[in-house]
Amino acid sequence: MAQEAIVKDGVRNNISSFEAQDWRDHFDSLGVASIVCDTRSRALHYWNADASDYRIYPTSVPLTDELTKRGYTKVVRKRVGPDWTPTPSMIERNPELKYMPPGPGNPLGTHAMYLSWPAYLIHGTHDTRKIGRRSSDGCIGLYNEKIAELFEITPIGTQVRII
Repeated sequence: MAQEAIVKDGVRNNISSFEAQDWRDHFDSLGVASIVCDTRSRALHYWNADASDYRIYPTSVPLTDELTKRGYTKVVRKRVGPDWTPTPSMIERNPELKYMPPGPGNPLGTHAMYLSWPAYLIHGTHDTRKIGRRSSDGCIGLYNEKIAELFEITPIGTQVRII
């Protein structure tokens, strides 16, 4: 389904305000699959190995540019029902943070895909107010139903670029 384009300040956006992305602008090949996380438009773009499946998901992104790691990484592990351990820098900012087992209060939601960068993930969230906002300590968050969908189609080894 084609979406109407809107041009504002020289940037082409579709009607959902997600910037159009082309995998060739980011990768030499699609590999087993490819993901681009666009922190400006707060969207995750997914392509399968032959580009026959292209999907866009709304996301939450890191709170600040300092918390945003940009560059190339890959999916190295996936987990349904992830547990959560705050990083040392999170505990430094908020000493009350503690380990959380899987469940409704867990900030990683129902599914997590771990990147080759330690402590950086693409994961779900139970707090749907975070999607479309700067709200994380470095991770990319999706609605739980969307991370479950992405989780199923994303193979280990998928290349990821955070821009």
